[in-house]
Amino acid sequence: MKNVTDELQKILQDLTGEGKKPTTALVRARLTTQIPMPAIIAAVKSFKSTSHVPKIEVRETSLTADERIAQLEEQVKELTERLIALENK
Repeated sequence: MKNVTDELQKILQDLTGEGKKPTTALVRARLTTQIPMPAIIAAVKSFKSTSHVPKIEVRETSLTADERIAQLEEQVKELTERLIALENK
């Protein structure tokens, strides 16, 4: 298990330091570790009420190169679609 509490705490503090309201989307965008959405939501809620993030651990998964490439290709596809949608507004 990998403890991601410190990473979440730093991201949330950075966001508030920048004058931004911490949201799950902003936190997720800055994460370097893949964390399940319920854990991100719990961290944001806790931080908003107490300025503290509870201990959060995630299972470390080792992806093969092919799996990582497939994930990245899917992310690029999704981001391209979002960019096109934004440009067409």
